[in-house]
Amino acid sequence: MEVGAFVVYRGRTWQVVAVQGQRVYLLQEDGQEMTLLVGRLFADPGFEVVGGRAPARVPEWGLFETVPVAAQRRALAWLPHIREVETGLPCLPGEAEGVVVRAEYDPARWTLAQRDAAKAREMSALGFGPVTRTTVERMRHAYRRQGLWGLVDKRSARPSSATGRADERVVAAVLEAMRRQRGRSKGTVKGLRVLAGQILEETHGRDVVALPSPATFYRLVNALADPGERPGRPARTATGAGRSVAPLGVVRPGEQVQIDTTRLDVMAVLEDGGLGRPELTIAVDVATRSILAAVLCPAGTKAVDAALLLAEMAVPHPARPTWPAALELSVAAVPYERLLSLDERLEGAAARPVVVPETIVVDRGKVFVSESFVAACETLGISVQPAPPRRPTAKAVVERTFGAINTLFCQHVAGYTGSNVTRRGRDVADEACWTVPQLQDFLDEWIVCGWQRQPHEGLRNPVLPRAPLSPNQAWAALIAMCGYVPLPLTGRDYLELLPVRWHRITERGIRIDHRTYDHEVLDPVRGQSSGVGGRQGRWEVHHNPHDGRQVWIRLPDGELTEIPWIHRDHVHRPFDDCMWRQVRAGVDGHGDRERHEAELADALDQLMRRTRNTAGTLPKKRGRRSPITAPDTAAVLPGA
Repeated sequence: MEVGAFVVYRGRTWQVVAVQGQRVYLLQEDGQEMTLLVGRLFADPGFEVVGGRAPARVPEWGLFETVPVAAQRRALAWLPHIREVETGLPCLPGEAEGVVVRAEYDPARWTLAQRDAAKAREMSALGFGPVTRTTVERMRHAYRRQGLWGLVDKRSARPSSATGRADERVVAAVLEAMRRQRGRSKGTVKGLRVLAGQILEETHGRDVVALPSPATFYRLVNALADPGERPGRPARTATGAGRSVAPLGVVRPGEQVQIDTTRLDVMAVLEDGGLGRPELTIAVDVATRSILAAVLCPAGTKAVDAALLLAEMAVPHPARPTWPAALELSVAAVPYERLLSLDERLEGAAARPVVVPETIVVDRGKVFVSESFVAACETLGISVQPAPPRRPTAKAVVERTFGAINTLFCQHVAGYTGSNVTRRGRDVADEACWTVPQLQDFLDEWIVCGWQRQPHEGLRNPVLPRAPLSPNQAWAALIAMCGYVPLPLTGRDYLELLPVRWHRITERGIRIDHRTYDHEVLDPVRGQSSGVGGRQGRWEVHHNPHDGRQVWIRLPDGELTEIPWIHRDHVHRPFDDCMWRQVRAGVDGHGDRERHEAELADALDQLMRRTRNTAGTLPKKRGRRSPITAPDTAAVLPGA
């Protein structure tokens, strides 16, 4: 307060006209005067200086001590510098004995702005960081208004919260998503983010509440989740130092295709009514990262599954009638009209690449080194390259694709088992409700809708390297350079890929594993030799291990002819070797061979009727959750 300033006293505005000792003289516009002690003026509850410099404030030490020690030290370090700019002395007047005013801060020689600039240069040289004149001026004004508290970095004084500034509706959705996941197998934070987005859409409507960025969402989950319930990130496979994780120089679709088999992280209802994790065999094109084929088997992938996988890669995948039109190849980012003129089978096909492999990289499993698989590759003109032993990086692309399937697809399916036993839920067996064929349908739709349309970080356009391409876009770009050559395959070609057995044709027909196959077309060759000396006159028989209701025999005309099982009319559904062995173990062989085979057929039919009625409708236990629905493949992947 100084002469000429305006002050508020007893709710009225006065002007200070004189100050004498402890007395102050006030004057109003209407001429009214007042004289009072300065202490009485300051003690008035409504006292305020209007249009003048605010009175010095006592340091708020209680508030000052609530900030971190580093912020306190920084504020105390600024204090003498501010005083030196204001008064020329870095200390209070009572402590100025023996202190000399430095020339660059002499108020008699330099203006306040010049002293600010000099102090900015000095503090930058002392290590305070890049300090400008404006910064010194701002700190001076803050000190005038708030005293020492004005020199404190206010970012350190902000009230802390576990959720920060997150939207309360987002926090509620995350808590609800974690509640729904409690007791189930633990997925990843990315999967939890999808579920939280679905909850927000159900509660507030589409596009009303936006999800935070993935990084912010991860921090929010870490703040809200208990350590034992915190979702994890997908495990990464350690690779040896100096080893390449992706083949170099692969530029053509089909130039190198990697095939492998693994257990799916989903519990499924098997044909016999039991539960089990099916095996998944996939073929991944290295050049485009496309999943060319994916086959689920209940248990024990056989050589025929791998062989049929080859044909599936070279044949267009038909779009399901229930799929939306957006999943057809005709609306994908490919030159559809040109491809259709080369291959009429692409009409109505799903938006997945059709590729004839040149080289297939496999591990040394017995399925992929079997005679039937190697022979099938030779038939299609494909070379087989076994991976070096104990070198998982030799098939890094397919191994990483397995991880992506478990992360992006499996954790959204009822019966998800988690990536390992430590992340498995308590009610996995109760949640399992899908059969293997149903899971196959879900997987096929997810591959078209999610995987093939999602940008892949490993696929880049040389012209626009910053924009990742999707597998379909990469396929379209590469076939424009390399071309497209269709491989026509007929039903006969599929029969040629089936496993081969050699049997004699007796008067009763062909006998395989206690099953009799007979037809009138065998009459001319019953009891005769096939003429193949290396097989002691036996005949070439092709069979499907997943459907024992018929076999195919190569007759003298060179064609494969279908021969039905004599009890095929009694068993109307396909059955595999595993189910047949289970039936044989439960039926004693009393009576003659014909009667025993009829009893086996009847027991097989009864077993399949029971499993058909219970598959997908397992009895619920007390407290069992309702099984989650099939994954919404359009929501499993962002941008799908």
